[in-house]
Amino acid sequence: MKRSLPRWVRVAAVGLVAGSMIAACSGKSTSGDSEANGTITLKINFWGDFGLQDLKARYEAEHPNIKIALNSGEYNAQHEDLQKKLVAGSGAPDIAAIDEGFMVQFRSQSDKFVNLLDKGAARYEEKYLPWKWKQSLSADGKTQIGLGTDVGGLAMCYRTDLFQAAGLPTERDQVSALWPTWDKFIEVGQQYTAKTKKKFVDSGANLFNPVLGQQPVGFYDESDQLKMDGGPKAAFDYTVKGIQAGLSANLTSFQADWDKGFTSGAFAVLACPAWMLGHIKDTAPGTEGKWDIAAVPGGGGNWGGSFLTIPKQGKHVDEAYKLLEWLVQPEQQIEIFKKVGNLPSQPALYSDPAIADFKNPFFNNAPVGQIFPKMAAGLTPQYLGKKNGPTRVAVENVISRVQNGTLKPDAAWDEAVQEAEKASRS
Repeated sequence: MKRSLPRWVRVAAVGLVAGSMIAACSGKSTSGDSEANGTITLKINFWGDFGLQDLKARYEAEHPNIKIALNSGEYNAQHEDLQKKLVAGSGAPDIAAIDEGFMVQFRSQSDKFVNLLDKGAARYEEKYLPWKWKQSLSADGKTQIGLGTDVGGLAMCYRTDLFQAAGLPTERDQVSALWPTWDKFIEVGQQYTAKTKKKFVDSGANLFNPVLGQQPVGFYDESDQLKMDGGPKAAFDYTVKGIQAGLSANLTSFQADWDKGFTSGAFAVLACPAWMLGHIKDTAPGTEGKWDIAAVPGGGGNWGGSFLTIPKQGKHVDEAYKLLEWLVQPEQQIEIFKKVGNLPSQPALYSDPAIADFKNPFFNNAPVGQIFPKMAAGLTPQYLGKKNGPTRVAVENVISRVQNGTLKPDAAWDEAVQEAEKASRS
């Protein structure tokens, strides 16, 4: 799908609009009225499906003086809006979700967030995967700005009906055996497109991110030096190879055409971190039972995983912490996993029968309670630098230009390096 503006421009515009809409929908007059009536409104900003809708109703029923305003927006725009509000000193939500890809950027501004250690959160450290706890901890170890919600261990979601129509195996173990490597994955995609004349994957960016997540080093090393010639180069080469093979439907994640693709059969497979399950279910309810889950080529890797934080500028910090603390308790974390697929970042829950024995009926009863915890247990995620988010967006923009034909593949890598360097200096 061709666009007249680069994606970063559109993302920035969306962020401005989203910020304005959030302010309009939850402005001072609304909160003032509710506070005058003895109730407090707590605003939570996030993206996608965090499984909060049912929990909101339950928490409000248990706490009659609390109203929760859920503000779901576009992924990049929510992070950009939070940054603007932190700089401005006002307007931030009571609770802000932050993805791992932006966490280093925000934890370096730990003075703008409530130190959850001051609220007694140190007792939760032993409950988390050690690397997850450290991701939101300040460099000196004295300030913890977030409590982890989920982790993004990787698998592949695929449409069994579309695989069958292409003469490919449909059983998850057989499908996993088709692609032990990304090279083999591309070969399978070429078989699919030759047979069906349809696209195999949703987008080049969603080839790039899982391959990048499997590399020892991502965009930045731990000294925050840009390292494009390592993991990013390997992931970029595979992505361009897949695009040149005609596999990509050239769709942008979380946009309307991408959502339609889940129901129209515009693609047959996509990289599927645990959090993707909820989006597929919400977006394409009529495809229940047609999806299944196989292993990711190359094995392992992480893509995503979020935290809940409390900006210091909020007026209801104590109430916000009580809500945050409630949301990360086992009962709520298990409920979120079963409803939307987000895998908790507290490993003790993986042996709970409610997770370990859970099979997702939407995904052909795939044993997700076994698949994703095994992935999470073996994760050693990359360091994600302060500029990881903007750098990823810059490189994805280049990939989009290759897909839509406005940038030749042989010139793409040099362009990606140039744009990444700009993002690293911004």
